[in-house]
Amino acid sequence: MMTDPVSDMLARIRNAQQARHAEMACPSSKLKLAVAKVMSQCGYLGDVRVEAREGRPILVASLRYDADGDPLIDGLRRVSRPGRRVYVGADEIGSVRNGLGTAVLSTSKGVVSDKVARTESVGGEVLCEVW
Repeated sequence: MMTDPVSDMLARIRNAQQARHAEMACPSSKLKLAVAKVMSQCGYLGDVRVEAREGRPILVASLRYDADGDPLIDGLRRVSRPGRRVYVGADEIGSVRNGLGTAVLSTSKGVVSDKVARTESVGGEVLCEVW
């Protein structure tokens, strides 16, 4: 039994990029799909879709690389874990790598990036950081 599905998805992205794969696939859920869509909107991932394989929904995300073939994602970090939830208020949202990265938050307005959360003045649970 998997206790932290979002961490599993981040590890699959990290491993797939290290192996220079074109796509990453993992079991789908609403939260993982929302996190992947935010990462896609911020430019870290390409197309994000849900496919049915063997009767189960699978999240498939295309990975992006620069002109030299290096991954666009330098690092991923899970902030809020099942054993330690991390919540921030709207005025406490910090920047990731001095603004070069993005934090993904679960707020009352849905799963959004840190920039969107600051503009809408909402806080929430910090799910992960991407840079």
